[in-house]
Amino acid sequence: MLKSKENQKVPSVTFRTRNGDAWEDVSSDDVFKGKNVIVFSLPGAFTPTCSSTHLPRYNELAPVFFNEGIDEIVCVSVNDTFVMNAWKADQEAQNITVLPDGNGEFTDGMGMLVSKDDLGFGKRSWRYSMVVRDGVVEKMFIEPDKPGDPFEVSDADTMLDYLNPNATVPASVAILTKPGCGFCAKAKQLLDQAEISYEEIVLGTDATSVSLKAISGQATVPQVFVDGEHIGDSEALIEWLNASQTKAA
Repeated sequence: MLKSKENQKVPSVTFRTRNGDAWEDVSSDDVFKGKNVIVFSLPGAFTPTCSSTHLPRYNELAPVFFNEGIDEIVCVSVNDTFVMNAWKADQEAQNITVLPDGNGEFTDGMGMLVSKDDLGFGKRSWRYSMVVRDGVVEKMFIEPDKPGDPFEVSDADTMLDYLNPNATVPASVAILTKPGCGFCAKAKQLLDQAEISYEEIVLGTDATSVSLKAISGQATVPQVFVDGEHIGDSEALIEWLNASQTKAA
């Protein structure tokens, strides 16, 4: 049975990390002392749910968490530092601190070290998240103890709802573009001026014109999507921005 460690201190361990070409030892105190920290822990870097949802959403909502008084967002996994650093770079997760718990010492101390022998993983972390204030666990969200890799409560949105259920969550914006497209540059400039973060999908690099037609039903770029809804081209984006500003006022 996986037990909560709420109101207890986090384990005192040393994380062996790599900073550039040098080894750097990071202690639990370095991470947690005098800070408000969110930790989310997962079975492994580069694994499906971890890469598609768990880490990206924490990275996306990081500015909101920081506005709620969180100093740092930490991802812990029973992987070595080279794997964790490569995964962070691949995910472009600039808002997340990755901590390699290669020997499983921190995870074991949290009571979350489980066997994943059936997958050939050996000992790994159960999926969970927590708020740690000055080294003491305030709240834990532990995934239910059932077969597989449940992902129901350790997500970023559940964490934000705990910290502030009334927090404003920014829209998820994606824009399909092509290199050298003036209208695409205009659309990105509009989003930048409105201080709206977005993900750019460059045709010919991340997708093709076939993908553009299949996704948007259109043959021209840019094409903008907000929270899964197709907004349209740069002119449609201007209308959406004006409507959003009017609504906010």
